[in-house]
Amino acid sequence: MKDILEKLDERRANARLGGGTKRIDAQHARGKLTARERIELLLDKGSFEEFDTFVQHRCSDFGMENTKVPGDGVVTGWGTINGRTVFVFAKDFTVFGGSLSETHAAKITKIQDMALKMRAPIIGLFDAGGARIQEGVAALGGYGEVFRRNVIASGVIPQISVIMGPCAGGDVYSPAMTDFIFMVRDTSYMFVTGPDVVKTVTNETVTAEELGGAKVHTTKSSVADGAWDNDLEALLQVRRLMDFLPANNTEGSPAWPSFDAEDRVEMSLDTLVPDNPNKPYDMKELITKVVDEGDFFEIQESYAKNIVTGFARIEGRSVGIVANQPMVLAGVLDSDASRKAARFVRFCDAFNIPIVTFVDVPGFLPGTAQEYGGLIKHGAKLLFAYSQATVPLVTIITRKAFGGAYDVMASKHVGADVNYAWPTAQIAVMGAKGAVEIIFRQDIGDAEKIAARTQEYEERFLSPFVAAERGYIDEVIMPHGTRRRIARALAMLAEKKAEQPWKKHDNLPL
Repeated sequence: MKDILEKLDERRANARLGGGTKRIDAQHARGKLTARERIELLLDKGSFEEFDTFVQHRCSDFGMENTKVPGDGVVTGWGTINGRTVFVFAKDFTVFGGSLSETHAAKITKIQDMALKMRAPIIGLFDAGGARIQEGVAALGGYGEVFRRNVIASGVIPQISVIMGPCAGGDVYSPAMTDFIFMVRDTSYMFVTGPDVVKTVTNETVTAEELGGAKVHTTKSSVADGAWDNDLEALLQVRRLMDFLPANNTEGSPAWPSFDAEDRVEMSLDTLVPDNPNKPYDMKELITKVVDEGDFFEIQESYAKNIVTGFARIEGRSVGIVANQPMVLAGVLDSDASRKAARFVRFCDAFNIPIVTFVDVPGFLPGTAQEYGGLIKHGAKLLFAYSQATVPLVTIITRKAFGGAYDVMASKHVGADVNYAWPTAQIAVMGAKGAVEIIFRQDIGDAEKIAARTQEYEERFLSPFVAAERGYIDEVIMPHGTRRRIARALAMLAEKKAEQPWKKHDNLPL
């Protein structure tokens, strides 16, 4: 028996070495951790239970039968993050460059199936070179199995992807179908085809960083939701994100102990909005002063900065935050901002996370670039997302809410439950100057008349009271009491039940 146990220990130790010490050293030299080191940092200490440690590929072409490594390039299993069960797989770049084989895919699909059965989140740590060329269509079939499970699990359990090395082909398609993608700056890349193929096909000379680095995907393509400087920071931030997310679509928002009083008054909010309506202020200051302990986890911070999305807590329970940002493009809605917010709203709705919306929007961004780029359809995505949402929706208009953007930003008309406005709110079809120039175009040459008409328009429409008179605003509230109002509204809405008519699925304006 002792000999058998010693052999087991020996085989396990051999499997844990992956591609061997030389390749592990090479991984460290690139500033990257190994697959198992990453899992140890991501999960609670000692909680990881590995599956399929000894699985090997079955390929016999191109001399592959002579090169077999236990685990076959991916480490799979389950563990806990702050005591909550999660399933995880981590690509091992030291084994065949982390490339996917038929058996490699089978390990991942086994974990995906288990996560779905147990209704627990799944996290994928990607550091891989795509399909294993020697296996041909068997590898491609494996990817297809992974993709199908990504789709089945979508909206049922949270799926998180962390890109921690060069990833191409199938190793970017699968993350693209998950809920959140995070990257590591300078060491991780995502592209459908690499720089060499691009050079051959299009004659473009481009580096891996320029083609698919973290900066590209967090600022231009919006493929990635965030990026951090190294493996350690990225994994710790994923742990932090998981604390905001429910385990599945029926569990509801997780609750954590909060030391922040529900009725805390923040007097500084009374002076947050400047007297000059054209002067910006930082919406993130409002968010951090209203949520529990100033803790706000922003999603897609570097993309479409004119709108802010992220997770926070009110009375210990997770909420999604959507807010126009007056500091960037005056908080106007454009195609990028609309898509960013729409995807976030749909995630929150899928997982029963209440949404708090802060509105200061002067309208949609005009211009040929926006119209040619499909602003109408992209704006409709956000309108569609809010209209379809059945989770508690609480909206606070802090200043401008002009034109169609007023409707789109979780207005009462598209289904919001509780709509508040600060006394500084201005709810109208458009700003005073533009409105007066249209209504009283015959007086444009008379400066005195235009000034009088402008003042008349401002007094009549640029206030929250016209909307409040019609019940479109439930209450005009004092800014310093915003936190208490939101907390009470969410408590009242906790048992909300709203149902949509049966349909096979909607036809979202993609």
